[in-house]
Amino acid sequence: MGNGLSGQHSVLSRIPFFHSFHIAVLGLDSSGKTTVLYRLQFNEFVNTVPTKGFNAERVKVSLGAHRAVTFHFWDVGGQEKLRPLWKSYTRCADGIIFLVDSVDAERMEEAKMELHKILNTSENHGVPLLVMANKQDLRNSLGLAEIEKSLALKDLGPGTPWHIQPTCAIIGDGLREGLDRLHDMILKRRKVLRSQRKKR
Repeated sequence: MGNGLSGQHSVLSRIPFFHSFHIAVLGLDSSGKTTVLYRLQFNEFVNTVPTKGFNAERVKVSLGAHRAVTFHFWDVGGQEKLRPLWKSYTRCADGIIFLVDSVDAERMEEAKMELHKILNTSENHGVPLLVMANKQDLRNSLGLAEIEKSLALKDLGPGTPWHIQPTCAIIGDGLREGLDRLHDMILKRRKVLRSQRKKR
């Protein structure tokens, strides 16, 4: 029985799914999470409806330096009643993408509260964060410095690596650049964790 399991493991380890990065895609409702997901998957705009639960997609994305990286995205609904479920999807996540609607200044405080709530859980300590400032193509969108301040990103402390990226999910602007930075942050964190384990 043991031999059968080890053989099965070697087969499973060759399946691309096991080499993908688990990414939780969070944000308030109508921030553009599902639009980002389908833009990355199909490279085209897909008209979406509010997510009532979650969407899970494995997507291979071409990043800088001609590398293709497979991400397993969990896009979780952002309605208030669904937000308590976020922690189930961030458990064991390699990274978190948090989308904000750059035009919706009135809900920025609510977005900040939800972001800090999820990042302050012990399981998410140190997990790399990519903030996608979506809808940057619109004329009345807030600038990055203003969003960074509104979300109090500097209050996250040195233990949480983060990057804020201007994006437009509808046409795909900024998505790959943001994922490139997130991928780098994930690899750096893995390197640090490996060296910490060796010292023990």
